[in-house]
Amino acid sequence: MKSTERGQILQEDDKSSVVVWGDVPAALGLLTRLPIKVDAEAAMARGAASAWAYPVVGLCLAALTLVVVTVLSWLGVSTFVLAGVCLLVPIVLTGAMHEDGLADSADGLWGGWTKERRLEIMKDSRIGTYGVLALILSLLLRFAALSALIEADVLAAALLISAAGSRANMVVLMSLLPNARDNGLSQSVGRPSHQTMLVGCGVAIVAGVLLSLWALPAMLIVAILVALLCAAIAKAKIGGQTGDTLGATQQVSEIAFLITFSALLT
Repeated sequence: MKSTERGQILQEDDKSSVVVWGDVPAALGLLTRLPIKVDAEAAMARGAASAWAYPVVGLCLAALTLVVVTVLSWLGVSTFVLAGVCLLVPIVLTGAMHEDGLADSADGLWGGWTKERRLEIMKDSRIGTYGVLALILSLLLRFAALSALIEADVLAAALLISAAGSRANMVVLMSLLPNARDNGLSQSVGRPSHQTMLVGCGVAIVAGVLLSLWALPAMLIVAILVALLCAAIAKAKIGGQTGDTLGATQQVSEIAFLITFSALLT
């Protein structure tokens, strides 16, 4: 068998496989600004099939954040500064991708009266009142929850689980809802299969089992409720999901996870 034919067969096998380890760098390249070497041709061929790795990206981002926080903690930095760093590091590493999605979704979903107008507003690079308020509330709520988690010395588990679970919810929306527009980032990636969605959720659940089994039942309930809420709003407002609504889902899910985790401590 010629090498080119063997390569074509392997490529077809990759397309049909639920899990391909090359999906991890592809997902990192899509969702972060990290200088990851990605096989662009293979990544394009896989498309939405690589979405199962989104929770892995969350774990990587949380781990990098914890490294920075640990070093600063050894230097005696205060709780509030550490909480701020927990917000800063992922924002820098992702280029504020999800925050941008939250702001655009808030402006569009509540700033327009028709599907077409809402999508038009979401595509506009300018930010409005709803977007500003959404970002302020997101940062304040996460900052407060992170401060409590740092004080209780359970930051690591909460940060890792929230980062993975919030990105698993992105995959859930991608799988359950059609694309709301014919172009854009979400449309170009495609729609993952239910198998891909289940693997992505499985990654987040395994992380929860290993890191904080006692909190897992509450986290699962919150994840389901937030996913259903975000899906219902996106479906009602624009008939499906976009890259912006996926980013908003990540943000809302992370806020809910962090608040739940901090509430469980009391």
